[in-house]
Amino acid sequence: MDHKVKIGYSFWGFLGNGITDTPDGGRSHRRPLIDALLGRGHEIIFLQANRDLIEAGDDLGNAYAFHNGNPDIDVLFLEWRWAIDGRNTTPCGTEGHTCDLHRQTELLTWYTVRLGTPTVIWDKDRQLRSDSVWRRIRRTTVCEAALEPTASAHRLLFPVDDRLLDEADPIVLAKKPRDLVLGYVGNQYDRDQHFDRFFAPAATRFDHLVGGKWTKTDRWPHVRFLGRLPFEAVHAVYGRSLATVLMLPERYAVVGQMTQRIFEAVLAGCLPLTPADILHADRFVPKELIVSSGSEVIERLAHLQRIAGTQQHADLIAACLDRLDLFRLSRQVDALEAVLDTAASPVDMERGAA
Repeated sequence: MDHKVKIGYSFWGFLGNGITDTPDGGRSHRRPLIDALLGRGHEIIFLQANRDLIEAGDDLGNAYAFHNGNPDIDVLFLEWRWAIDGRNTTPCGTEGHTCDLHRQTELLTWYTVRLGTPTVIWDKDRQLRSDSVWRRIRRTTVCEAALEPTASAHRLLFPVDDRLLDEADPIVLAKKPRDLVLGYVGNQYDRDQHFDRFFAPAATRFDHLVGGKWTKTDRWPHVRFLGRLPFEAVHAVYGRSLATVLMLPERYAVVGQMTQRIFEAVLAGCLPLTPADILHADRFVPKELIVSSGSEVIERLAHLQRIAGTQQHADLIAACLDRLDLFRLSRQVDALEAVLDTAASPVDMERGAA
């Protein structure tokens, strides 16, 4: 990218570990992305509340800038928020209210509509309707974390730090003692179909645990649910687990949108069994880890138990690490800079002509 831009960045979550009782998968990749952008000379101003300080008591010092008004920026960058009944659709100040949606609306109204500021929307949860006006409005670009994004949208995958990929040692990871055969950390949201088909049958046969917010579990009385875990405990769970199952909502699976769970698991040496109905599953994992049924999950887990600690086990981990190159941070920053370059160039041209 030839020029540096001042980015107004809107996200509802944390840069650090945050608090336990909240959904925020972005903690695994948001800060590396932001630090990489800062490292390339861009300026970033955060436009939502500093939840690290307010809720977690984590003072990030002067490393990052927050602003609750409308500062001068070149580009507005939004991690897209959507209406959640009883949470961000209620009046400000009411119990349980979060102001993420109100603030996003304020930002869009001021910058995108009133000032015509170039705007990039990262629809990380696939909640932006295909017919949304924000897909058509002038100087607004949509990014999606999918291998097959919506027409006219750009691909921006969840990034994993280059250093973590380069330093991971498959042999060391394969030799690590593991007391669990199957582990998973993540919330229930729209994952019942995959859980019922792939995870639950295996949980009757192998030592396992599930961390995260799962509120409707009556039909799986045999599954060990732990509830929400601190963010820093995620790596520990996968570090104890021989394998996991990558379970996705259908809206992710049909477009090949893989979540951060894949690199959380693989970097801990936990092999990710991947349902075959996920588009481009073979780009995420080697064919030996693609499964079509609960019985195949059981069969693969038994096989992994037999080879645990061997060179064959290490080779499988290495193959998974190789596929994480798709998510490499430097690649994703390049992709985002290309979008920012297209979005911000007209601003520089107009300023130059002024």
